[in-house]
Amino acid sequence: MTIALIVLGVLVLVALALVGLWAYQTANRLDRLHVRYDLSWQALDAALARRAVVARAVSAAAYSAPGAEPEGRRLTRLADAAERAPRPLRETAENELSASLAMVDTSRLPIALVAELADAEARVLLARRFHNDAVRDTLALRQRPAVRVLRLGGRAALPVYFEIAERATEQDQGENTTRTSARVVLLDETGAVLLFCGSDPTITDGTAKRFWFTVGGQALPGERLAQAAARELAEETGLQVIGADLIGPIWRRDAIVDFNGSVVRSQEYFFVHRTRRFEPSEEGRTELEHRYIHGHRWCDSDDITALAAAGETVYPKQLGELLASANDVERHGEPVADPDDLGLRAIH
Repeated sequence: MTIALIVLGVLVLVALALVGLWAYQTANRLDRLHVRYDLSWQALDAALARRAVVARAVSAAAYSAPGAEPEGRRLTRLADAAERAPRPLRETAENELSASLAMVDTSRLPIALVAELADAEARVLLARRFHNDAVRDTLALRQRPAVRVLRLGGRAALPVYFEIAERATEQDQGENTTRTSARVVLLDETGAVLLFCGSDPTITDGTAKRFWFTVGGQALPGERLAQAAARELAEETGLQVIGADLIGPIWRRDAIVDFNGSVVRSQEYFFVHRTRRFEPSEEGRTELEHRYIHGHRWCDSDDITALAAAGETVYPKQLGELLASANDVERHGEPVADPDDLGLRAIH
């Protein structure tokens, strides 16, 4: 009996030693990943700051003609705002600057300034990809069950992706690098919105983080946005409507989506529609949708806040605070917006 207890004690000590060694190595690895994440953000911040400087130079050169000064001042204001924006608001500010830079006629610029702008944009693109790679690798380790249980990440905040749309660089010319999607804020009679719960189907070990999102998906080639939104609504829920029944688009979201083994640059346009609450049908969903959609829920703003507080991200991230405005738009109606209208409200 005594020998058995001694053997058991030795085995327990060995097991504890192995767990301790693994925890020590994992904590060190996490520390290195967080250092990499911090450095990647510093590099991205520097690249964005340089772009703001170049944007002000572009403003002075492109809008110097009489009558063009207001546009020049607007571009300068956007550059200043992006440079000063706090981290939570930085994506929105940088997206607005990107949109304004995309409207610049580069034929008005000196060749040297065109090259400098292209270089600044390319540096932002590379820095953002490096940063998002650091975020992905850090989250992959931080979200493992054993790491969470042992709290090996300490009190460090979870890293977050930086999602902005960029102008196409030379290596992007000739290939479609942006996916255009149409989404529907589907409201019921109480003002709640239908959300699907999903996770990345490539993560099959039970550690995939769940998130919530609105109805919608990619527009097909040549398909109008309203038609795409109506088609996605029918496929994902069974609700049959026509594009003319939808109001919008009312919002635009530029996002970087890390999903199903690839990173996709996505531009999403949101429509609004109201219906009686119903149980969505799964019959029209694709094989991929059957794998990554796990359920649904009709949510009001309090429900969305509760989901976010529980660590489950809701996309778009501003949906809770914008839900009331979506209900107002549906009640009072709104003319269909031009998707190319840069005044369309940008969300994240």
